[in-house]
Amino acid sequence: MREADELSRVIGDIYDASLDPALWPSAFETICGYIGAASASLHSQDSVSRATDALFWWGRESDAPHYFKLYREGYGKINPIFPGVVFFEVEQPVAVPDVISCEEFVRTRFFREWLLPQGLTDGLFSNLEKGVTSCALFTAMRHAGQGQVDDRMRQRFELITPHVRRAMLIGKVIDLHRVEAAALADSLDELVSSMFIVDSTGRIIHANASAHRLIAEADVLRSNRGRIAALDPEGNRHLLEIFAAAQAGDAAVGKKGIAMPLTARTGERYVAHVLPLTSGARRKAGVSYSAAAAVFVRKAALDLPSPPEAIADEFRLTPAEVRVMFAIVEIGGVPEVAPVLGISEQTVKTHLHRIYEKTATKRQADLVKLLASYSGRL
Repeated sequence: MREADELSRVIGDIYDASLDPALWPSAFETICGYIGAASASLHSQDSVSRATDALFWWGRESDAPHYFKLYREGYGKINPIFPGVVFFEVEQPVAVPDVISCEEFVRTRFFREWLLPQGLTDGLFSNLEKGVTSCALFTAMRHAGQGQVDDRMRQRFELITPHVRRAMLIGKVIDLHRVEAAALADSLDELVSSMFIVDSTGRIIHANASAHRLIAEADVLRSNRGRIAALDPEGNRHLLEIFAAAQAGDAAVGKKGIAMPLTARTGERYVAHVLPLTSGARRKAGVSYSAAAAVFVRKAALDLPSPPEAIADEFRLTPAEVRVMFAIVEIGGVPEVAPVLGISEQTVKTHLHRIYEKTATKRQADLVKLLASYSGRL
């Protein structure tokens, strides 16, 4: 299979999963085959409580479901790439050494007790969405037999990450319910978010109730002779480009149309997600409605820094100090934190001493209050 065809098939599987979450494991299996990985997942992690929600997972080994369960039940909380990974930009490929040295990583409980028994040794991560206290992460891990992350894996991972992000964001908009592609309009008519089905010129074929209200208000979008149009000229141009590209299939859309910003007349910010309907199982919808794309529009969330970013910036904490600070708050004292992080008790004490100095605190309880105050403020 030609590489372009292989990439197109992978992207198609990803977008089909945006309408039917039951397809995510299959999509991840396709992704792993394309980038050369042994497992892949989509999960969210709260940087304050360290609670984790592993949404979808696939692993090539028969015991993968067992380790998936263990991750959700506890090992997610001691994953050493948190909270450091939240400092990286959305869609940026991140490797373990970008967050923590390999020497430290292999000494952590997470590596010794969760990764190593599976034979997993290396991987890539990427933020798909960063909220005030949490982030959604796409991960792909390699088995020891596949070797370390190489340029080929990194390049292919970077190619598909934007598409995983688009599918995840659309899945959130439709609340991760299964949607029959051929009955897309009926399935999504009750969405709170505005949903339009359009052809390659932007002609509105179907709009749900929320979309009709948005058009009637003519604050962010309007109807121009039956075609969807953004009040913002730049946003309007981008929308038309995406609709035209969608006619040529998933790969032609590329990164365009993922959380595309739209500005209302009042200055409020909205985002639009465009899902092509001309490939994969979604083709049924395209044929049914003579459509090229589905457009989901909603108000944008406030763009605020997460507590780790805000605290690190204000008190000039190093990544290692941030990692120790959150471990102390979540896990406990120095003896408990040291084996989890894979460092000596003396190293934890050294970092903790510097943290107390920089934050003008004196004990663990003070750090808990400090972190809580930032979470509440944000």
